[in-house]
Amino acid sequence: MTTHAEPDSLLGHLVELRNRLLRCIIAVLLVFASLAYFAADLYELLAMPLIATMPEGSSMIATDVASPFFAPFKLTFMVAIALAIPYILFQLWQFIAPALYQQERRLVAPLVISSTLLFYGGIAFAYYVVFPIVFAFFSSYAPESITIATDISSYLNFVLKLFFAFGIAFEIPVVILLLIWSGTTTPQALAAKRPYIVVGAFIAGMLLTPPDVISQTLLAIPMWILFECGLLLGRFYQPKAESDQEINDER
Repeated sequence: MTTHAEPDSLLGHLVELRNRLLRCIIAVLLVFASLAYFAADLYELLAMPLIATMPEGSSMIATDVASPFFAPFKLTFMVAIALAIPYILFQLWQFIAPALYQQERRLVAPLVISSTLLFYGGIAFAYYVVFPIVFAFFSSYAPESITIATDISSYLNFVLKLFFAFGIAFEIPVVILLLIWSGTTTPQALAAKRPYIVVGAFIAGMLLTPPDVISQTLLAIPMWILFECGLLLGRFYQPKAESDQEINDER
């Protein structure tokens, strides 16, 4: 005997959540299967910023027996997740949309799109701007008696950490807009805390990046700039309490 859960019941919501999670997993696996053939090429592309700064004749190495196989496929899986993020966010949006007011739905959709683009922008900034500068800095300070031969697994873990750090850091404007819209703070209050925000950006850069001044600064300065952008945009956003009041007045 098959029982059907009511859509509005707790069991119904859990079933819907399960179905959407399965769709997300299937989407990631499909993208991964499509990219698996190009795993080695993807790793070559990822390694280009480092290889470009390495001394002539040197190369990357694999210190573990299985690294030449697992490192490219680990990267491919992470790329699959990154490429599937729009679909994953769409499934999340479809799950929470019924519980939102019309005004909130109009706000959430642009925020989902912008947060996705900002995350990709952070990854692109790390790859095209940060990596060449940081790797050139590291290579220039290597003693002449030391042969640079970076392990492929260590390199992958290093760049994934930076990708995640810059991707999350570039979400600052979205976070600020949400804080202002929810009424948690105001643009004026955030502007008054600007000195603390700047210090906090450099502290976050120190915690999220390797222990060198270059990468810390290259993360902290964009965070500060993004804070100012979010603060500027936040002045045009209407707090949720005021929006709700307008809706009640219209009724």
